[in-house]
Amino acid sequence: MNSSVISVNTSITKGVVKDPMLEIKCVKDVGVLGDAHSGNWHRQVSLLAIESYKKMETKNGLLPIGSFAENITTEGIELYTLPVGTKIAIGETLHEVTQIGKKCHTGCAISHQVGHCVMPKEGIFTIVLEEGKVRSGDKIEVISNG
Repeated sequence: MNSSVISVNTSITKGVVKDPMLEIKCVKDVGVLGDAHSGNWHRQVSLLAIESYKKMETKNGLLPIGSFAENITTEGIELYTLPVGTKIAIGETLHEVTQIGKKCHTGCAISHQVGHCVMPKEGIFTIVLEEGKVRSGDKIEVISNG
């Protein structure tokens, strides 16, 4: 199966669900332009697979895209199996995986609603190596494994 972008998402405030956008601009040493989590650090861009969302399905169906505050929602790639240091091309951009998972913050709305959260184990973070735009439908390609 080909890997692709399902949705690109941003928020101007931390701690909230990110809203789907038509496109995002990924900038070197910044991350997603205009996103609350952007900055010159190792977690510039966050990614989570739609397959991980399906593990969190509730009696009301899938949670809305952006619920886990991911910038890029993907399909067809097991993100959490990519070693740190892996380079991935996403749309016009090139990223390097810097972290797999994260510590879940206290008071996580998803964890309270569903009972657990998949982002701490299956979400990944990258830095931007080559700038550009990312849109829904863009291809994702693993360039090199860590």
